[in-house]
Amino acid sequence: MAKTPAQRIKKHGSKAAVPQHSLPAVINPTTARSPEKAQSNSRLIVIAGVVASLFLFWYLHLLVLNQMTQLSGGLAMPDSLVGGFDASYVGQLNAVMDGDARGQLNYIHKTAGTLFPLIFGFTWLLLIGTNVARKAVRWALWAAPLLFVVLRLWSNVAIDSVLAAATSDAGQVALASGLTVAAWVLFVVSLLAGGAAVFLGRKSAKAAKPGPQQRP
Repeated sequence: MAKTPAQRIKKHGSKAAVPQHSLPAVINPTTARSPEKAQSNSRLIVIAGVVASLFLFWYLHLLVLNQMTQLSGGLAMPDSLVGGFDASYVGQLNAVMDGDARGQLNYIHKTAGTLFPLIFGFTWLLLIGTNVARKAVRWALWAAPLLFVVLRLWSNVAIDSVLAAATSDAGQVALASGLTVAAWVLFVVSLLAGGAAVFLGRKSAKAAKPGPQQRP
């Protein structure tokens, strides 16, 4: 029977050969992500957000609001009027839309009309943030999607208010129309800001990429 290390030391003293024991190598327990992995995850979130934004835009403006014209005698919903509307147009809508139709538009504003600007705004903030390094430029490009979200949600409430009123108030209608036009303008500006952010991100990546080393 093999002797234990203690028995060997007792018998041979300091000359005892004691086998060395070593612990197995510890697997790297770190959970820190590399910058490349973090950027890859951000790109996946941006792609998912862009797909969701495109779907919601199609669902809201090209499908649901278009179907609402069946309840308004063929008149487009105020949300779809890029050039705005006036009190006369709101009066025409109120004349042909009953309470159920107005309630359905209000429900659309609370569901798809709320999800679309929120998801679009979040996606564009992340898109710009992952491609633009300079803080001042990043905040300048962020301004458009942030304002778009605020004005679009505000315009939903304003439109519901003017349609629910018994008589059209010129000031309230002008406010709702101005918010709608401004939201459309900011939506286009946000798309341009996103394109500019992607361009700046690619330009920075090319500048940071080391060129081929020349042999002596």
